[in-house]
Amino acid sequence: MPTANLFQPLPDARHGERFDDLLRRPGCRVERIVSHGQSSPPDFWYDQDWDEWVLLLSGSAVLRLEPQADAIRLAPGDHLLIPRGMRHRVEATATEEPTVWLAVHCGEAVAP
Repeated sequence: MPTANLFQPLPDARHGERFDDLLRRPGCRVERIVSHGQSSPPDFWYDQDWDEWVLLLSGSAVLRLEPQADAIRLAPGDHLLIPRGMRHRVEATATEEPTVWLAVHCGEAVAP
């Protein structure tokens, strides 16, 4: 089986976030997200019917989860589980370098 590298090649995300599926199986999807200064649109909240575990690999990010009052600042190596139905948004990502995330979606209706 061929190998791949999460960082090579790294897509340019300065003009828009990049989402690349690395693995898709029934009920599970592993995704690389590359951000470069992006945030969720004003008043937009993700509200998913599946769990999402995210790991920040490089850069930085600020997430907001409802009903928590305080934002969560993420640095490389930080990870968290966002349970299904928990509204969340990206408040900010690094502008000086790409922010690279690994997201594992569990329980999502995904075709193989």
